[in-house]
Amino acid sequence: MTEFSGNEHRTWHVLPVSEVLAALGSRAGGLAAAQARHRLGACGPNEISASEGVSLWRLLLAQFRSLIVWILVVAAIVSGILGEAVDAFAILAIVVLNAAMGFYQEYNAEKSIAALRRMAAPQAKVLRDGRVTAVAASEVVPGDVLALEAGDLVAADARLLASTAFSCVESALTGESEAVDKDAGAACACETPLADRLNMVFMGTSVATGTARAVVTATGMGTELGRIAQLIETGEEDTPLQKKLDAFGRVLIWATLGIVALLFLLGYLRGSAPFELFLGAVSLAVAAVPEGLPAVVTVALALGVSRMARRRALVRSPPAVETLGSTTVICTDKTGTLTAGEMTVRALYVAGQAFEVTGEGYAPDGEVLAGGGAPDVRQREVLLELASVLLGCNNARLAEKDGMWSAVGDPTEAAMLAAGAKAGGDPDGFDAAMPRVHEIPFDSDRKLSTVVRRMPDGTARALVNGAPDVLLERCTRILAPEGVRPMTDGDRRNIAAQNAAMASQALRVLGSARRDLDDAVLSAALARECSGPASHPSDPSPHAPNAIEQGLTFIGLCGMYDPPRPEAGEAVARCRAAGIRVVMITGDHPHTAAAIARELGISAEGQAVSGAELNAMSDEELARRVAGIDVYARVTAEHKLRVIRAWKEGGAVVAMTGDGVNDAPAVKGADIGIAMGRSGTEVTRQASDMVITDDNFATIVDAVEEGRGIFDNIRKTLQYLLAGNTGELLLMAVCVIIGLPVPLLPIHLLWINLVTDGLPALCLATDPIDPEVMQRRPRSRTEGITDGSFLGGMFLTGVLTASVAFAAYLLALDGGSVETARSWAFTVLVVAELLRSFGARSATRPVWRASVTSNMNLLLVVALTLGAQVLSQHNELLGRFLKTVHIPAADAVLLFALGAIPLLVLEGVKVMGRVFSERGMKS
Repeated sequence: MTEFSGNEHRTWHVLPVSEVLAALGSRAGGLAAAQARHRLGACGPNEISASEGVSLWRLLLAQFRSLIVWILVVAAIVSGILGEAVDAFAILAIVVLNAAMGFYQEYNAEKSIAALRRMAAPQAKVLRDGRVTAVAASEVVPGDVLALEAGDLVAADARLLASTAFSCVESALTGESEAVDKDAGAACACETPLADRLNMVFMGTSVATGTARAVVTATGMGTELGRIAQLIETGEEDTPLQKKLDAFGRVLIWATLGIVALLFLLGYLRGSAPFELFLGAVSLAVAAVPEGLPAVVTVALALGVSRMARRRALVRSPPAVETLGSTTVICTDKTGTLTAGEMTVRALYVAGQAFEVTGEGYAPDGEVLAGGGAPDVRQREVLLELASVLLGCNNARLAEKDGMWSAVGDPTEAAMLAAGAKAGGDPDGFDAAMPRVHEIPFDSDRKLSTVVRRMPDGTARALVNGAPDVLLERCTRILAPEGVRPMTDGDRRNIAAQNAAMASQALRVLGSARRDLDDAVLSAALARECSGPASHPSDPSPHAPNAIEQGLTFIGLCGMYDPPRPEAGEAVARCRAAGIRVVMITGDHPHTAAAIARELGISAEGQAVSGAELNAMSDEELARRVAGIDVYARVTAEHKLRVIRAWKEGGAVVAMTGDGVNDAPAVKGADIGIAMGRSGTEVTRQASDMVITDDNFATIVDAVEEGRGIFDNIRKTLQYLLAGNTGELLLMAVCVIIGLPVPLLPIHLLWINLVTDGLPALCLATDPIDPEVMQRRPRSRTEGITDGSFLGGMFLTGVLTASVAFAAYLLALDGGSVETARSWAFTVLVVAELLRSFGARSATRPVWRASVTSNMNLLLVVALTLGAQVLSQHNELLGRFLKTVHIPAADAVLLFALGAIPLLVLEGVKVMGRVFSERGMKS
């Protein structure tokens, strides 16, 4: 076999398939695994504009972008010029330490986000060693053979080898929104435009219909999408929260500089010493600006997203974290999300007789019973007729490992495969006995799938599975106990009644039918849109459902059960407690959907609105009625999107889950699009904001809880920082205005902002989620991070902190030195800020009701910082660095008592607030 040397640009659309395979050193069965690994090393990963990774220098330099940092640098230079070498060194040391901490935090945050991106990377199905294998899209190499089906994203540029009813949406490359029919046998000239290369598929496009196999001709930057990527540069934008904080920070800085200039001018007019005024101005600037805020927000978002990943929710879009906390409605699919997603056929109905099917999951070792016993000879014959449709119109297969059976392919088809085996069919020998001639894949509009097979006698037979109500409309004959005969109205009523009876037991019901076709009929049907009949099962041919899926013979019904997940009911109850509405939107029968909804507590009445009823509603009527509808059944992609839009028009913040390609429009249109990680198609994942790796509804609720928790942590951290800075600013401003010496030096305020405020703030940003967070109503999408209560609490805290520090300053200044007074004020501020961090963990819960040990990092930081503060009063070297003097033990106790006052007052306010709130609820 010829070995391929790399990503070479060739006119692959011109060459015959045999020459393409030879040039790529590949074959129809794909590459060997070892060969693929070798090529990956030679050609590199299949990625577009792979980022350079985390640039250490850029992260380091980013720590010096802040205006306040340069104010401090200038202050250090001026201090050095004026002979204050210790001050200059201390200020520069603090600046460097702050930069080092910010660098470390942001570097770890970047690594966490990069790891999450790798976890959420798209996958591709390729043939390796002759078997279909799922690999990361980045590991696809030239010569790999892709296995493509509806809903997949094409992982690389590739030449079609075989296709069935295959079409792609190529708007990412050509701008054409309509799906393009592809043809593996199409002949293209060298100059054929990209949009007309019907025998090629391209990276970044999506599969609309059908199935195909294609050999990869180019990967990464060698693809057509890669050539476009070379012409553009993209960058990530800040999230709305980060933009709000940046705007808030700019206002804060300029307001601070204005206040500083005003106070400097006031002092100068009073005749104060210029150096003293300069120290005061720098101190005020430092006091007002929370230097650690940007790093805190970055860490809170990054660690919050990482924590969500550990709970099996991968966030693909950072703004989704913020929007999650505002979610008011979750529109969810049923199968695999609210239910286990492991279908098991429980009942069969054929020739007017009902049969029970035993066995769990996909294991084919159960049996079919008639009235509790084994079926007789005639019953086995009609069961075999049904089994032939269940097995023949099927693309799934069953896999067994360590005694456990799993589905490879669609879970519904896998359940039908297992049922067909239990009913007497032979899944392994079916293809050989009845070769596949043609396939019309399932789509959500037709609600049918069809496979045409060649019978042992040479005739062709169409085997059809689909929604019973749709199927019945196309049936003219029925398999009865006495044989096939014309279908009567009574037959239709009996089948409809049986369908409803199965659905009312929460069974998902599919109907089966068949039609014998002679070659003339088959050829005429296929020739309506192509030049001739398909000569091979892999040959391309447009589907002709209207010609084939009519005049059918009804065979039977298949009722399967997908039990609710054990945790789904509890998750729905948590949503209700959190003020979140849960709406089920499914393609299943209304009776099935209503039964599951009742069982999970989604709908007490158990009423479901069908797609047909939605069609009869105008958009205005749906918008009026949407708040009263809990369950939608038998819906299409258009219906789902209409429901999402109706909720959004009413002001709701809507999350929508989806897995199939028909869910992608609604997932994209929702405020939060949630894709299923296991069963979801790549198109739906790419349209989503978040991917649930276990396809579990409870994980969605966990993600909402995390989203609320992240917002709460950022909010309380911001309030903690700003309240501390408010207290420092008030203390400094009051002393300057009344003509007292500056109470705090720049080194004091830098130490407070960096160590006393900054380190506890980081611990608060990663605080465990408040257990009461899911007992509150969702916050409004227009609610800012600051509001009246936020600002009121910030100002009250600032006044309390400034008051106790001012009291300590005056006590020490009365009969003592300025250095001693500054040490007292400094110590009280440090103690007040550190103790207040425990109360800042909750805006409503008193500190004694929150477990201190649930945030050991905060406890450790407070203990170490208090220790350092005490040490600075007794260690000469640290005392010189922090400009503190010795404080006797008795005085230290007094300062600690003063520092505890703000925490005690604020906790008392919480208690009174809860008392009044409870009285209001009782009245």
